[in-house]
Amino acid sequence: MSDALPIDAVLPEVIAALRAAGRVVLQAPPGAGKTTRVPLAMLDAGITQGRIIMLEPRRLAARAAAERMAQTRREEVGQTVGYRVRGASAVSKATRIEVVTEGILTRMLQDNPELPGVGAVIFDEFHERSLNADLGLALCLEVAEALRDDLLLVAMSATLDAAPVADLMQAPVVTSEGRSFPVASVWLDKPVGNRRLEEATADLVLKALSEAPGSALVFLPGEGEIRRTEALLKPHIPPDCVLAPLFGAMEFKAQRQAIEPAKEGRKIVLATSIAETSLTIEGIQIVVDAGRARRARFDPSSGMSRLVTEKVTRAEATQRAGRAGRVSEGVAYKLWTKGEEGALAAYPPAEIEAGDLSGFALELALWGAEAADLAFVTPPHEGRLDEARAVLQMLDALDAQGRITDHGRALARLPLHPRLAHMVSRGGKRAATLAALLAERDPMRGAGVDLAQRMDAVEGKRTATQPHAPTIARIRQEAKRLARGQSDDGPNDIGPLAALAYPDRVGLRRKGDAPRFVLSGGKGAVLPDSDPMAGERLIVATDLDGDPREAKVRQAARLTEAELRGLFSDQIVWQNLCQWSRRDARVLARKQERFGALVLDDRTWPDAPADAVALAMLDGVRQLGLNPAPPAQRFLARARLMGPDFPDFSDAHLMETLEDWLLPHLDGVRTAGEWKNFDLLPALRARLSWDAQQELDRAAPAHFVTPLGRKVPIDYDGDAPQIALRLQELFGVTRHPQVAGQPLQITLLSPAQRPVQVTMDLPGFWASSYADVRKDMRGRYPRHPWPEDPTQADPTLRAKRRGT
Repeated sequence: MSDALPIDAVLPEVIAALRAAGRVVLQAPPGAGKTTRVPLAMLDAGITQGRIIMLEPRRLAARAAAERMAQTRREEVGQTVGYRVRGASAVSKATRIEVVTEGILTRMLQDNPELPGVGAVIFDEFHERSLNADLGLALCLEVAEALRDDLLLVAMSATLDAAPVADLMQAPVVTSEGRSFPVASVWLDKPVGNRRLEEATADLVLKALSEAPGSALVFLPGEGEIRRTEALLKPHIPPDCVLAPLFGAMEFKAQRQAIEPAKEGRKIVLATSIAETSLTIEGIQIVVDAGRARRARFDPSSGMSRLVTEKVTRAEATQRAGRAGRVSEGVAYKLWTKGEEGALAAYPPAEIEAGDLSGFALELALWGAEAADLAFVTPPHEGRLDEARAVLQMLDALDAQGRITDHGRALARLPLHPRLAHMVSRGGKRAATLAALLAERDPMRGAGVDLAQRMDAVEGKRTATQPHAPTIARIRQEAKRLARGQSDDGPNDIGPLAALAYPDRVGLRRKGDAPRFVLSGGKGAVLPDSDPMAGERLIVATDLDGDPREAKVRQAARLTEAELRGLFSDQIVWQNLCQWSRRDARVLARKQERFGALVLDDRTWPDAPADAVALAMLDGVRQLGLNPAPPAQRFLARARLMGPDFPDFSDAHLMETLEDWLLPHLDGVRTAGEWKNFDLLPALRARLSWDAQQELDRAAPAHFVTPLGRKVPIDYDGDAPQIALRLQELFGVTRHPQVAGQPLQITLLSPAQRPVQVTMDLPGFWASSYADVRKDMRGRYPRHPWPEDPTQADPTLRAKRRGT
């Protein structure tokens, strides 16, 4: 091979490791040449007679790598070296090296786990940790263990922490030292602050062009930032410079033009992370890194993935900077300070940690394995995997036991998210077009919420907003590919088609003026007040911002109730509901026709069973509290004095066991007012057996019987049992009353029921303080008896007759 590259020095070590162990992890810095050199070295060494499959995370990188290797062999692509990507391929019977995008390997494995004719699988740029790469490696490891001990496996990366992968693969690590040329780093003197990213990036690009030679590669998070930065740069760049955007949604021809060397002068390539790996852009000596990356993050509270813009990690920054040292010494200008770099995360999160697991769960089910059965560098979170399985069950892809259905097998064969695959398989002719539209970025940003406008644009109809022509072209091309062999059966209108893909996002407008919706999956959503769809009763939300409290609807389709009933007649059911209403402070009994969380019809349920009402009332009791009346309070105080062997009457235990002791007594109670007047005492006493009631009455009697035979309730809430009664009722009592061996605390009352004395020694009171009380009370209440010796008087509650 001509044009020596750093990777060449370790190629013999790579081949030796494969001969000895059948596996290897190759760590090589950006620009080392691993992508194009390693497959060819394996082919030339003759270590396998089968085809060599190399996985690339992106279509552009896959085609570029295949073309570069074919050029090295002075052949056309499709001879010894070919590629297969979504929508295009160049292979022949003579092809020995196939560069494929990662999903293609998964399909090959699912179709035939033995991988006939394949001798080696190379996972390039494994550090990107896509779901397909993680799953592909796990499946290959199982195949190699059970079916193909001759299958060679290689994991390659520029920035990967190799140890965990090597441990998983039980493979040696080979490291290629250094890049072709050194790259100097230039940081900002002070943070960007509140400046717009595009403005700060454009200024840094102009600075770099004035200080360093060669073409520049500028990393930005997305197409929008690229277009805005391009507009800022155009009036200011030197005349010998050409601007070239590069992002995944571009046509392949435009992508190739961006990565080709400048015919004359200098080129400024404004790229997303698509240019971080595998691609070699000739003439690049300058890298300008805006320090941002866009990733798909799964929001478990909403069950949706959304793109978020985050700071790059140190690994990504290293990968990007390395692009400047591919052909000569270079410079990497970074839109952050050296101090800020220390705060960057080490590595980006693996997609298995942050992405949507629906497709991943479908592939696991098709393989017939649980995640725990396979070897993953980072195992998936079981809770999020359960959520993904719930989505698949909703789409009829899995049965109630989590096993894949025939319909699920059909979905797995389609190169779409399971939601869109379900829509294509159950929908009519327009389903493929809508699937292609929903899988692409919005071609009509700012055109309002209505999805029908986007479909009109794709189908060639005139629209009020001008669509993005390249995006429309891509959608049409993908729609043609998806439509091959599609059935004509099924709905064709946009609303029903969207509902097939998103049965959990059918929205019913809430009562009130604001356009707020409850979604069939239970979440809330809101439309802009000014949007023409704000008045719709039913919608299907196909794009939401992921807010866990109330998501903003970015795209939606209209849906009629007739269409909803036609699609989901088997899932629309009448439910009888008895539930406590906090707002109304009462039990509401309703008959509701529901689709998921949507209430399509709501009527009163006048003959609701008493037991259902009582059960719902328990929720009211949990909200309102027990609130016992004084007799019940005294009973609880007595019961709580008993030992640990006695039934538990604590508030916490009573609330925990409401169904056991209170439910049988709630007949007829359904409002907060009725509960306030409810006599709790019979229900509390019913918790005790007859023997336990007798024990309670002996140990802590409810009443003190006065000498006149009157029952006075004993209060056990204080430090000592206590009663209150008229002083005259205790005349003649010479021993202080006791309960369970304790003296009663007696509050002696005047004839007007006012406290006169509190005592726990009645004989002592008669002998001492009574004389003073008698002197004071006799003048106030002359008609009531005040004998000099109360111990010899008869108890009484009567007053003297007038005149005596």
